[in-house]
Amino acid sequence: MTTWMLYGANGYTGKLIIEVAKRRGLKPVLAGRNREAIEALAAEFDLECRVFPIEAMPQNLEGISAVLLAAGPFVHTSAIVADACIAKGIHYLDITGEISVYEALYEQGDKARAAGSVLLPGVGFDVVPSDCLAASLAQAMPDAVALELAFSGGQLSKGTTKTMLAHVGSGGAIREDGVIRPVPLAYHTKTINFHDKTRSCMTIPWGDVSTAFRSTGIGTIRVYTSANKAAVRQMKVMRHVAPLLTSGFVQTQLGRLIDAKVKGPGATARAAGKTEFWGLVRDAEGNTLEGTLTAPEGYNLTAECATTSVERIGTVAPGFKTPSLAFGAAYITEFDGCTLRIPR
Repeated sequence: MTTWMLYGANGYTGKLIIEVAKRRGLKPVLAGRNREAIEALAAEFDLECRVFPIEAMPQNLEGISAVLLAAGPFVHTSAIVADACIAKGIHYLDITGEISVYEALYEQGDKARAAGSVLLPGVGFDVVPSDCLAASLAQAMPDAVALELAFSGGQLSKGTTKTMLAHVGSGGAIREDGVIRPVPLAYHTKTINFHDKTRSCMTIPWGDVSTAFRSTGIGTIRVYTSANKAAVRQMKVMRHVAPLLTSGFVQTQLGRLIDAKVKGPGATARAAGKTEFWGLVRDAEGNTLEGTLTAPEGYNLTAECATTSVERIGTVAPGFKTPSLAFGAAYITEFDGCTLRIPR
């Protein structure tokens, strides 16, 4: 069985992953830089722990065959951990949704393959459900040239909020003819018929702008999230102030505010919550095919998907992979509460 390390174990999502792992009888090595928090978790769950700053990852991988990174923003952490994993010939997984991270890891694919390492980012809510929906639609329409994805539902944790803040200054992103193109925040809006109801949505720079291209080969991709008129207006206002948020001082101050104010969904909200996904593919003649996916609340789904992905990582061929390339387009349907609907 894989001996794996969970780095960022004391974060909101890290703790949920520990609970799932223990329920399955798994024993991840808990790791992070906060000694008090990591050692307390290790004692609570009777697990091994290692305390070190992420920069010391290369010196702390003895006996480890895979690392699941749960400490973001991943633009600051991923490269360090991935490089260490490739150097040791072990596997790398994370729960990022950051386009730049996916693209950087893809560029490491050949190096990882030669080392015998799997690079498998996005094994949580970002991007297992949407990636599997995209891959399923592409299988149903193999000659598709355009893809749209959308999702709705969920409350943010501190870590997710900080990650979004770290990238807001970069604006939005879409993919056109195989190339990722920067666009303004809330670049496009549309009304989308999800499985449960119709919602207004706006484009966001979600990870599938990168990963769905690798999974499907479709070169034109947009990703949307549900947003009311007020949220769209706020994003359009943010176009003018977002560059100011890239300042280190501003990021630090806002990070402290997030620590004080953002708690993430509680157990009751996670148990009752659900997420809805929608996708559409279009061929060169204008024919379209739509599909939907209903799934559990995002953080619970992340913990389940991430843990399962680590369990199965030894079955995946080395190199860069998306979730659907690693485990198949139907992977998401293996999880309780997930219903994929693709017309045939």
